[in-house]
Amino acid sequence: MSDAEPGSDASPADATTDRADSPLRRRGRAFAARFRQNNLAMGGLVVTTGFLLIALLAPVLAPYDPAAVEVPARLQGPSLAHPLGTDTRGRDLFSRVLFGARIALQVAVATPLVAGAVGVPIGLVAGYVGGRVDDALMRLMDSIFAFPAILLGLTLVAVFGQSLTNIVAALGIVYIPQFARVTRGSAVSVVEEEHVRVARSLGASHFRILLVHVLPFCLSAILVQATVTAALAIVLESSLSFLGVGVPSPRPSWGSILRVGKGYVDSGEWWYSVFPGVAIVIAVLGFNLLGDGLRDVLDPRTDPNR
Repeated sequence: MSDAEPGSDASPADATTDRADSPLRRRGRAFAARFRQNNLAMGGLVVTTGFLLIALLAPVLAPYDPAAVEVPARLQGPSLAHPLGTDTRGRDLFSRVLFGARIALQVAVATPLVAGAVGVPIGLVAGYVGGRVDDALMRLMDSIFAFPAILLGLTLVAVFGQSLTNIVAALGIVYIPQFARVTRGSAVSVVEEEHVRVARSLGASHFRILLVHVLPFCLSAILVQATVTAALAIVLESSLSFLGVGVPSPRPSWGSILRVGKGYVDSGEWWYSVFPGVAIVIAVLGFNLLGDGLRDVLDPRTDPNR
């Protein structure tokens, strides 16, 4: 008999189609569709992508060595030879602003990673365990959060020393409480859901429950916080450099260029401070737009698959 038995007529192609149309893939397609329809998210993506490309391609795009001194060309205004003018040592500001983007990119990427690596586990444990552990961890985070970011950053850089690595470490510590709070808030709403209770009843370890059943439901909030932290980190690093405790010379930082340029605004050399300031505004605006857009796109209330 060649007739297939009832219930056994599912072909391998059907199984492949079912896997391709899994809930995870459907949620991914829904996210992509909502992202493309969100003007804030798309605008932020365009700006941050441009910022990323400029930072990565700075050695190719820069017409001059950012550290090359040409005293006869000092304080020249924007021209074909120097599109953004020159500084007090005759260095090309266009090249220095481009290489400053590399500093900003490293800070924007590394700071959320450092802060999240510490803050996310703290938030997960606090939200999952609750009780006195939650209270103790959140009070610790509140004690760090109570300090103004610029003051805490100044103190930590003074302790660690001036280098890009130390600055990233200091900024990471500054923003640990934000990640802990966001993660804890998401974890608290997840730990009482049915799939977590089922995992507990089946004897899953606490580590597995946190990693498999709680953390994935916190990722959207963590991702939004990461984009916001990237923008804040750029501002804080620029502020530290503006105060003279940022990335040491000769590496160009937007804040350090602004610090020197502000003394020449009254004498007419406006380009010295305007262009690095505009660069900071554009980079921060891009990350903020992306964060706001992601918050709208990832809002569970707008997700039809939940």
